[in-house]
Amino acid sequence: MGLRKPKSIQHQGKTVAEILDAHQLFWAGKEGGARANLEGANLSRADLTKVNLAGAILRNANLEESDLRGARLPGADLSGAKLRKADLRNTDMTESAFPGADFTEAQASGVEFFRCDMTNANFQRAQLRNANFRDANVDGAKFNGADMGITILRETDLSKADLSGVDLSTTLMPPGHGAGKKAGA
Repeated sequence: MGLRKPKSIQHQGKTVAEILDAHQLFWAGKEGGARANLEGANLSRADLTKVNLAGAILRNANLEESDLRGARLPGADLSGAKLRKADLRNTDMTESAFPGADFTEAQASGVEFFRCDMTNANFQRAQLRNANFRDANVDGAKFNGADMGITILRETDLSKADLSGVDLSTTLMPPGHGAGKKAGA
């Protein structure tokens, strides 16, 4: 079973393709544009590769198993979003909000999470190689079993994050934080 195309997915009486087109106009400052509001949308198994959702509202959206490779989501609100097993490789999520989002088993290698709010987010068993979490708020975030090889955690307060069972030997850690070992060991 393949991925669903935006033109085949409905949300609040419009296709997701129509919502994305209006968002492009909004982002470009053109007439007829409207910020994408996909709050609570069922976008599971959606093909959203390389879409521009910068500043979009995706609160509580279901993006499970969706393909968002190369997408642009800086400043987006994904509070409470479900991103289980989503493919997020090489997306830009700079300064986005993810409080309570579920990234369990997501493929998020190479993702730019710079200055994101990830309070209480769940990254259990996620692939986070080469991801950048610099200056992100990870209070209460769970990273149990995540692959964080060569991940950047500099300038990130990890005191309230659960890194148990995570190999941090190749992770770029904040100054003074114990590196070169498995967390919880």
